Amino acid sequence: MAHAVVIGAGIGGLTAALALAHKGWEVTILERAPSIEPVGAGLAVAPNALRALDVIGAGDEVRKLSAIQGQSGLRLPDGRWLARTTAEDAAARYGDPMVLLTRSALVGILAGRLPHGALRVNTPVESVDPSTGRVVVSGTAETFDADLVVAADGIRSAIRSALFPGHPAPVYAGVTSWRAVVPLPGVTGASGTVLTSETVPASETVLASETVPASETVLASETWGRGLVFGVMPLAGGQVYCYATATVPPGLRAADERDELLRLFGRWHDPIPALLEAADPAAVLRHDIHSLDVPLPAFHVGRVALLGDAAHPMTPNLGQGACQAMEDAVVLAGRVSPGGDNPAAGPAAGLAAYSRERLARTTPIVRRSRAICRLTRWRNPVAVTLRNGAMRAAGRLGPNVALRQGDEIFTWAP
Repeated sequence: MAHAVVIGAGIGGLTAALALAHKGWEVTILERAPSIEPVGAGLAVAPNALRALDVIGAGDEVRKLSAIQGQSGLRLPDGRWLARTTAEDAAARYGDPMVLLTRSALVGILAGRLPHGALRVNTPVESVDPSTGRVVVSGTAETFDADLVVAADGIRSAIRSALFPGHPAPVYAGVTSWRAVVPLPGVTGASGTVLTSETVPASETVLASETVPASETVLASETWGRGLVFGVMPLAGGQVYCYATATVPPGLRAADERDELLRLFGRWHDPIPALLEAADPAAVLRHDIHSLDVPLPAFHVGRVALLGDAAHPMTPNLGQGACQAMEDAVVLAGRVSPGGDNPAAGPAAGLAAYSRERLARTTPIVRRSRAICRLTRWRNPVAVTLRNGAMRAAGRLGPNVALRQGDEIFTWAP
């Protein structure tokens, strides 16, 4: 039985391990952290990623545990809508809507399907020999000999740096980001009014706010200001995923990141202020955003394949970072496994095919996401007015115009 070593137990690495096991590979996953509790908050799983998850039999489980993105769109800080669409519109066009869940929920689904004993935590990797597939564990004499090594070790991938030592590293994209999941049941406001979410049963208390009528719902939205963005994504189980970006120099940190968010967004439209007030300051994550602006020449060297952020780090503006990692995983497994997707049998030809396909697929997505990121950074009032006018004009043409922009991404099938 062919043996694959997967380095990194994030979403891409776990999906790759499951896809390879599904194809008959013996799989070992090496994770340097003491657990696989993910760093992050919420996640949107797009139709293309759901199809990738269907390959490993996890798609329906994700659909069941996720909230469906109902009505959604782009807004201005005063609450006016620039463009709107619905889950029904997306499902009609792509066969699935966008579904929303926490990263920890998705990691739990994937980890629960791993073969017994496949996962090794507290196991940092020191080196990988691409010619032999030998993996050396840091600080020990332990080694693994693999027919295939999958490097899913993230945006700061040491394996990518070793395979392509002269290649430019990911660069700061000009924005820092905040993320938090806000638990809403039991939150009440001074007036006792309640803001309910369309993704949570009506019997549950979701969010209280004096400033929003009780009949209004928490809708998925992304609000663009001058160099600022705030996103709201209702999750199943009475939670809301909030994310934000700001155009600032890299490396800045606040003593209290929730207070910093209230300073930046506390006067924006409802329910943003109430969500921030309900957030646990200790649960607010902040990270600078980086992107690999110069594509790698290949996603493999010898027996080693790069996957996800190790291969193509991108800004989050298209919501495709994890989705593309899941695509990578199922394509890789199909190409390197005998028969099926790979009539040539054996990983060598399959890795070359994987590199060609995934470079062609991910490079324009990375560039497009970066271009949108640049638009969100605009602060000049005239430029922002023109940008907003263009988005409003497109929104008036109907939801299909907005959805059509995603055709090249969301119609992908393995």
